Amino acid sequence: MLTTQPITPREQTCKNEALMLSPFAFQSINAGGRLREESPCPIRTDFQRDRDRIIHCGAFRRLKHKTQVFLIPKSDHYRTRLTHTLEVAQIARTIARALRLNEDLTEAIALGHDIGHTPFGHDGERTLNGLCGGFRHYEQSVRVCEVIEREGKGLNLTEQVKEGILCHTNKTALTLEGRVVRLSDKIAYINHDIEDAIRGGVLKEEELPDEATEILGHTKTRRITALVSDIIAHSEGKPDVAYGEAVRKAHDILREFMFSHVYYNKANTSEKEKACHVVESLFEYYTKRPGEMPELYLQIAEREGAERAVADYISGMSDDYAVDLFKELFIPKPWISF
Repeated sequence: MLTTQPITPREQTCKNEALMLSPFAFQSINAGGRLREESPCPIRTDFQRDRDRIIHCGAFRRLKHKTQVFLIPKSDHYRTRLTHTLEVAQIARTIARALRLNEDLTEAIALGHDIGHTPFGHDGERTLNGLCGGFRHYEQSVRVCEVIEREGKGLNLTEQVKEGILCHTNKTALTLEGRVVRLSDKIAYINHDIEDAIRGGVLKEEELPDEATEILGHTKTRRITALVSDIIAHSEGKPDVAYGEAVRKAHDILREFMFSHVYYNKANTSEKEKACHVVESLFEYYTKRPGEMPELYLQIAEREGAERAVADYISGMSDDYAVDLFKELFIPKPWISF
């Protein structure tokens, strides 16, 4: 009598995807491109496996103490890079589910998109970029996955997840799931940064441009709902993910307003300059003394040079760790005599 092998949970998920997902979705059965071959997990698809590896890695945990917009936020009410990441993942999953795209691939890209971000937000990123001749957080996020995590062994993620991470800022991803994350990132940061800016006294709700709020709404919830709903309405059954023209223009107006009134607000210039000074000082110190870095970064320095290794080391620091290290290295301690 012939017996058949029971189907694994992973295989059942792949069968379900073939039946339920849009023809434009990237199916898990086609996942690939890991740097090292691995046996398939009997329970999880490759994208579910990637998602779990990102969540459990040290770089993801450190996002909870990295600046989103407001430097070193001590209040529980302000976003950090971690809460931003979770909001991006929520918005991206909602869009992916509605469009019948691969939700697991979408979530893995969203959760990993900022794991290479510097301390002190984009000010830290711009400072490192100037110091080492080229530093971009989205490229660093891929580098964290491939070179730095697991003590230099990397997370060994699929090519589809890494490509989505790489393209989340200013490129068009090959998968629709990656394109969903790119749009979701902007939806999340524009709207939660408005809320944080209002809480911080940098902005008032009534100052937001009427051309945007008349279309998108006058609250965070209504704006996010309007943006998400418009993407779904204009992308269903199509080989791309995009807004309709009216909502896209409103989104762009609101984004430009945030850059001019919040992100480049001169009221925070002095504090940002201090943060940049911390990064500059640490970079100069360790490029001259690479042997004082942890062993992983010393190995990178030997392979790729001190500047590359120091950029890796500093970009992985939380805000608090960078400040504490600066104090340890550059602030004199009182001399105590017994």
